[in-house]
Amino acid sequence: MTQALTREVLQNTPVTLYDGTMNRETTPRKIESEKDWIARLQQPYNEAVDRYQRGKRNAEHVIPETSLSFLESIGMSAQELYDFVEDWITAGEPPFVTVAAITAVRRDYFVNIQKGKPSEHAVETSSLPPGSEELAGYRWLPRIIAKAQAKLRGEMSPDIMYGCGADRPFLRKVGIDPAEFLRLVWQAGGNKLVVLEAITRHA
Repeated sequence: MTQALTREVLQNTPVTLYDGTMNRETTPRKIESEKDWIARLQQPYNEAVDRYQRGKRNAEHVIPETSLSFLESIGMSAQELYDFVEDWITAGEPPFVTVAAITAVRRDYFVNIQKGKPSEHAVETSSLPPGSEELAGYRWLPRIIAKAQAKLRGEMSPDIMYGCGADRPFLRKVGIDPAEFLRLVWQAGGNKLVVLEAITRHA
């Protein structure tokens, strides 16, 4: 499943998208009923983009308060959405389609594994493997695996972002989409060697 999830989400994204120049681009797209939550996610995302561009900062000022209960229902925090919006505006990535694809994996885990009950544990930055740590010669791999595990369980502290500016170059280097890697870590069930084997095949 290389880019399959991202393509599937893209095909079912609602009409308003942002292009690479931060301008609105309107493209009619069919929204399947089971993808309605993506349309609901894009509403606060678009509003957050607008607020950030108007100079607002921090999650409490950028993420609409009216969307908080919805975000909670899909296993997403306001800080996570804010981080995606901030990186999109300041770095030009990830686009909304990638945000939706990552969120789809987390939502799937939250609904089907956690039965809609959030974890009470939080992973702190200090507990993550250092970025210099390697696994079979792959620097950053131990850290991003730990971050993906925390993302799946909804256990990231506010200062941790899955798919950040350091994660993205690593994933590009090994040729794996962020959503695909997240699902790979889920399927590996905590076995880093399974993740390593898949990484080696892709790279």
